[in-house]
Amino acid sequence: MQGLTIIVAGADEDRFRSALEVAAANAALDGTTRVFLQGAAASLLQLLAAEVETPLGMGGTPTLTQLLDEALALGASVTVCQSGLALAGMRADQLPAGVETGGLVELLASGRYHQLLMA
Repeated sequence: MQGLTIIVAGADEDRFRSALEVAAANAALDGTTRVFLQGAAASLLQLLAAEVETPLGMGGTPTLTQLLDEALALGASVTVCQSGLALAGMRADQLPAGVETGGLVELLASGRYHQLLMA
């Protein structure tokens, strides 16, 4: 199966949720899967800390934290743009476990055979 790279290009919670759902599904099918939070999308990671600890989110759907954990557990990688991290006023040591920092050039250079989706 060809690899899949999903770039989340804005601070839209619904798009982030969808990107994590697609990433988890692709990883469950044994596809190499990467999610990249570019620019303003880095601020979405601050939503994770603000989530109420409940078994499921509103309407019985998983919370963003649960979706992130599931995607990572299935083997997807999640990388946040270093510049976006700085714009969000965050540091690398504040990231959720398993989330890495990186840059767009590195992402594209290392995923030459990946399908690319924008969310």
